[in-house]
Amino acid sequence: MSPDDTGKVAPLRKPVPCPNCGQPSSRADYPFCSRRCADVDLNRWLSGSYAIPASPGGEGEEDGE
Repeated sequence: MSPDDTGKVAPLRKPVPCPNCGQPSSRADYPFCSRRCADVDLNRWLSGSYAIPASPGGEGEEDGE
C-alpha cells in the first residue's frame, strides 16, 4: 500500500444509529455509540426487560407429545 492510499480505506462497518440513544455508532462499541449505551442494553437483558416470546403450549408440543 502506498502512502497515497491511506485516506482511501473503507470502514469495516458503516455507522448505524445507536439502538439506545440514536447517536452514530462507534467502531469500538458497535452497534452502540459508547460503552455506557452497551452497558445499559446489557442491564436490560439481565434484568428481564427484554424477553423472547415463547409459544403458549410449552415445550415438546411441536413433536406431537
